[in-house]
Amino acid sequence: MLHPRYEVEKNRQEQLIGRRNEKTDWYNGILDRYKYPVLTRDHVPLTWRYDVNWNTNPYFMERLGINAVMNAGAIELNGMYYLIARVEGNDRKSFFAVAESKNGIDGFRFLEEPVTLPDTCPEETNVYDMRLTKHEDGWIYGVFCSESHDSTSSDLSRAVAQAGIVRTKDLKTWERLDNLKTLRSPQQRNVMLHPEFVEGCYGFYTRPMDDFIETGSGGGIGFGLCKDICHGVIDEEIITSRRRYHTITEAKNGAGAVPIKTPAGWIHIAHGVRNTAAGLRYVLYAFATDLKEPSKVIAEPSGLLLGPRGEERVGDVSNVVFTNGAIVRENGEVYLYYASSDTRIHVAVTTVEKLMDYVFSTPLDPLRSADCVRQRIALIHKNKELIRYE
Repeated sequence: MLHPRYEVEKNRQEQLIGRRNEKTDWYNGILDRYKYPVLTRDHVPLTWRYDVNWNTNPYFMERLGINAVMNAGAIELNGMYYLIARVEGNDRKSFFAVAESKNGIDGFRFLEEPVTLPDTCPEETNVYDMRLTKHEDGWIYGVFCSESHDSTSSDLSRAVAQAGIVRTKDLKTWERLDNLKTLRSPQQRNVMLHPEFVEGCYGFYTRPMDDFIETGSGGGIGFGLCKDICHGVIDEEIITSRRRYHTITEAKNGAGAVPIKTPAGWIHIAHGVRNTAAGLRYVLYAFATDLKEPSKVIAEPSGLLLGPRGEERVGDVSNVVFTNGAIVRENGEVYLYYASSDTRIHVAVTTVEKLMDYVFSTPLDPLRSADCVRQRIALIHKNKELIRYE
């Protein structure tokens, strides 16, 4: 017998999914933020969480609870907008689930079942943060973090992170490839596949790490090439966007959304992390690399592109925004999907033209307070001169 509470909760969920999103009045000229998250734990189908049978669940309790929905890869396919989200259960295990929307701003609904990845790594305990790349070879690749316990340590918090790789044509059937091997980096997270061949090879953005949490000697976002993606091995990683003292990337940084191709270069939206008295603070920042040499940085605007604001600062891991997915529409609009505080997923909207203006016209970080003041005063004087004569 179907539990009567199911219809009550189903109606409530349908109202949530059907709610129209709207722009906020927050303004910086670069991005438009939207009021409501596009995916939350409350969007997860009831049949994934509850036993809906009255006889076996008379109190209609959550049997397999969901803690959070976050960090989604993004892709447009056949006129629909898809997010492959990291869904974290109350048991702390994450899995992937695909949600679709007709407009990319609201109405996201999960497909009938979560993604079933080929279970080829017996030691793998957790998977998360998949980045989706439409590659010129015709496949859609998903690169994600494959986590296992560090068997060399008795410390149960010690883990090993590797880059898992799958590919698909339809987001329904997935083929698992070998985990990526980087010969000079013992661990990898935030790995992403470049959408085009580079020198006849597959290009990967990496994050060299000595340890699961700390980057150690890892200098920033790396870039490396491999010839065979089915058995990927990277011999050398070139550091692109570097970590720097007293900047938003001081503690660590990592690749975010798949780079956006523009006439002036590849635009990257990444995450940067710094330490604060309240813990780590994650923000998003942008930079550009050369069209022919994607490891060569050609523009680095100062500071952050987007940081956690208001309610975004509160959640499972507070004071965090994180992206691993964006969609570029045919009309030049860019939908940037970002998670806040490891809890929910939002969308911000800009355009390729605006991103190009921001990345190539915003001044560099001078890296010293005295020079930052000079830079700001120069802007003030320029504006005063214009205002005086208008």
